[in-house]
Amino acid sequence: MPRCVILMPTLISTFLLNRGALKMDETKDSIKLTGCLLVALFFFGCAAGGSTKGGDVMTLSLKSPAFLNEGDIPQKHACDGADLSPALNWNDPPAGTQSFGLIMDDPDAPGSTWVHWVLYNVPKQARALPEGVPKDAQLKDGSRHGRNDFKTLGYGGPCPPRGPAHRYFFKLYALDANLDLAPGASKADLEKAMKGHILAQGQLMGRYKR
Repeated sequence: MPRCVILMPTLISTFLLNRGALKMDETKDSIKLTGCLLVALFFFGCAAGGSTKGGDVMTLSLKSPAFLNEGDIPQKHACDGADLSPALNWNDPPAGTQSFGLIMDDPDAPGSTWVHWVLYNVPKQARALPEGVPKDAQLKDGSRHGRNDFKTLGYGGPCPPRGPAHRYFFKLYALDANLDLAPGASKADLEKAMKGHILAQGQLMGRYKR
């Protein structure tokens, strides 16, 4: 349930109590100020949830046959190997889903989060991605690749500096629209375009070290 609906009774009660507690010699401006502050808090609660559809988001179960959640990503999916994207699969999304978006990134990269994969307008009937998704700008099914931080289109596998393992997050979004994004969009572009359209999301995390 959206936070604004939950907060509504509390805010109304608080306003009425505050109003009743005012002394007779207090001005109408005091009443107006209290009311305005409560209305502002109400709309702040309604605004929470930002990028999601109505604030209610279902969970998608995102999995890979290549590794378990929080497990080790095989070398063939990294820059040390064939650099193939891992196969992914997920459960049925909620009604109204029109497309999927996918982001893979590494928050442990030196300096800032490194983006490895941006994919969007994956058809609504899709329930999986095969291993080694082609790195074409637009795939045969209409899916479009964005640009990763290697400055290339498509998947770019784990390639961390030597040392502790890095975490790689695969994030899948079920959307209520096909996005008006040309191939080559950035992660930031995709996140902006998805705002207000997310019906469900899922996450899979794998680790890789060199």
